[in-house]
Amino acid sequence: MFHIIINPEGGKGKSLKALEQVESILKARNVEYVVHKTEYAGHATEITRELSKTPDTKIIMMGGDGSFNEILNGVENFDNVTLGIVPCGSGNDFIKKSGHPLDVAKALEVVLSGNVEYCDYIQLDDRRCLNVLGAGMDVDVLLEYAKRTHGPAKMRYYMAFFHVLAHTRFHHLRLTVDDGEPMERNVFMIGIGNGGIIGGGIPICPSAAPYDGELSIVVVNEMKKSKILVELPGFLSAKHVKKPYTEVFSGKKIHLEVLDDSKFEADGEIFDSVDIHAELVSNKLKIFR
Repeated sequence: MFHIIINPEGGKGKSLKALEQVESILKARNVEYVVHKTEYAGHATEITRELSKTPDTKIIMMGGDGSFNEILNGVENFDNVTLGIVPCGSGNDFIKKSGHPLDVAKALEVVLSGNVEYCDYIQLDDRRCLNVLGAGMDVDVLLEYAKRTHGPAKMRYYMAFFHVLAHTRFHHLRLTVDDGEPMERNVFMIGIGNGGIIGGGIPICPSAAPYDGELSIVVVNEMKKSKILVELPGFLSAKHVKKPYTEVFSGKKIHLEVLDDSKFEADGEIFDSVDIHAELVSNKLKIFR
C-alpha cells in the first residue's frame, strides 16, 4: 500500500496531471494506494505525522521542494516510513542533487523498484530542512516577491529580483562550523546545503550531495555593489565558489547568530531566528532511490 500526498494546486496545474499519470500506472499494475490531497499550508505535515505512526508506511511525495519539506517535518517515527519522490513542483531543485528522475513515470518506477537508501537531511532547532538553509539576497527576493500580488508570478519574481538588486544590502552574521572558532561576516548570500540548488537552478552549494554525510557551506561575502550585476551570471555556472569574495566550508554542524535583522529560508520557507543550530542527520531518513 502506498500513500500519495499531493498539493492539488501545486506546480501551476502540473500536479493533477502528474497524479492522473501515477494513478493510471498503479491501477494497471494492481498496486494499492490512497491519495491524500492537501487543503492548506502545513496539511502535508499533519497527514504525514499521522501516517508515520504505523509501521511499514510507504509515502509517495508528489510536489516540489516546499511539499517535500512539509512531509519531512511530519515524520514522527523514521523507522516506520519510507519516502518516494515524484517531482511535479515549480522549481524541483532538490532532485537536481538527489538523482531522482524529473519524468513522472520514471520517478514512479524508482519507487516501485523497491530499492531503499538513506538520505541526509538538516535538523534545525525546531524544524528540518531537506535541501538548502539560506540567508541573504535570496531571502530578500522572496520577501519582496511576497509583497507583490498583481501580475504573473514570473514577472513578479523578476520585479522583486531587480528591486533587491537596486537596494542591495549585506547581512551581518556570526557563524561557527563544527567546533571551530566563531567568524563574523557581512554576507551577500549564505547557503548551507544538503542539496545545493536554489531558485529554480542556481547551484549555490555546487559540491553538496544528500548522501555524503557532510554539509556544504558557501559564504558569499560583501563585495563592491558596482560589481554585483556583473558577477551574478557566474552563480548560474557555479563560478562564484572560485571568487575571492567566497568562502567554502564543510562540516557536520553550523551555529548561526544573527547580528542584524536577517531572516532565513529552509527549502524556500522563510522564518525568523536570531540563533540557529543546524546539524546534518545521516542514516535516519529512508527513501526509494
